[in-house]
Amino acid sequence: MADSIISAETPDWQREHKSFLAWSPSKSLLASIRRYQNAKRLILPFSKFIQVVSVFQHRLWTVVTGADIPINTKIGGGLLIPHPNGIVIHPSVTIGPNCLILQQVTLGSNETGDTPIIEGQVDIGAGAKLIGNIRVGKHAKIGANAVVLTDVPAYATAVGVPARIILKKTFTSE
Repeated sequence: MADSIISAETPDWQREHKSFLAWSPSKSLLASIRRYQNAKRLILPFSKFIQVVSVFQHRLWTVVTGADIPINTKIGGGLLIPHPNGIVIHPSVTIGPNCLILQQVTLGSNETGDTPIIEGQVDIGAGAKLIGNIRVGKHAKIGANAVVLTDVPAYATAVGVPARIILKKTFTSE
């Protein structure tokens, strides 16, 4: 069965959509981050109030999910975090659109403070650690428990400790 192609550039906001009464802590955490960032950009009389409420909601959902995702993190639309427990993201990490991050993932800095850049439609397996000044290309996959310390090209897979890169041949539709 062929992999379905998900855009690495255009966010699929449906992936983050949460129905009003549904229990979805990870989507609620993302919603609080989005609400805060949108209110910060807007200059409206009630923007400050929305920011304060969003910070409170963010703290609540951080405790409920067990995830440490700072409220100012640059996150592209369409992020999926189905099991947010133990996810730790450095505040200066950049995450592209339509990514998937599983539980116990760390996106962190090295001793010089450099952090990863995750391009669009990257899948990061459970327990993976991405540390330092690295770039993960679009449509890449990071295996479970991989420790990634070097760049991962687009469409490649990184597995192991330390991670080794497995290149995937891209296909063209005919």
